[in-house]
Amino acid sequence: MSRYIGSVCRLCRRETAASKTGEKMKLFLKGDRCLTKKCAVERRGTAPGQKTSGKSRNKVSEFGRQLREKQKMRRYYGVHETQFENYFREAARVPGQTGKTFLQLLERRLDNVVYRLNLANSRAQARQLVTHRHFRVNGRLVNIPSYIVKPGDVVSVGERSKKSLVFEANAEVARNRRPPDWLEWNDQDWSGKVLDIPAREQIDTPVDEQLIVEFYSR
Repeated sequence: MSRYIGSVCRLCRRETAASKTGEKMKLFLKGDRCLTKKCAVERRGTAPGQKTSGKSRNKVSEFGRQLREKQKMRRYYGVHETQFENYFREAARVPGQTGKTFLQLLERRLDNVVYRLNLANSRAQARQLVTHRHFRVNGRLVNIPSYIVKPGDVVSVGERSKKSLVFEANAEVARNRRPPDWLEWNDQDWSGKVLDIPAREQIDTPVDEQLIVEFYSR
């Protein structure tokens, strides 16, 4: 399965250039490093390959808006195209608002939960740490980043992994940052509990999920 190996800063620049409001759209693909002055979005607000002196195309079709929103959300969570579409199909089978269910599925991925618990600097790092067998779900080893957690599940760091310098630094960050309300962090045993399925207002992903529903409903 292929994986994007280019500069992730180009992805953020693309979304900033496509933003209708003109605000800087950061996907935080590098975690806290996106907050520094060296961030490519701060230095250059144009799309990759676009000359700063040239005129950009202002008029975007409805399909273009839907496609851009879909790409932004897919890159935000680091999911492949086929897997992203499968999540949508699964959400469409559930009664209720498809867009909200879609977001909830992506939020409940194990790699995203690890990131939300501040046990990783970015979703990319969280995905790597999960793959390298550093986490347990309800005491059982899980090394599948796409594993969907359920309310009541407890995600914990393995005993051997706690001695790692990476986890010592990340655990210190986790103590000083509060996770979303649908997660509960326990700094005594380095674990987080899934309290509930996240509500839409508890998900800060900067996307309009209705545009993505419209894209796949064509």
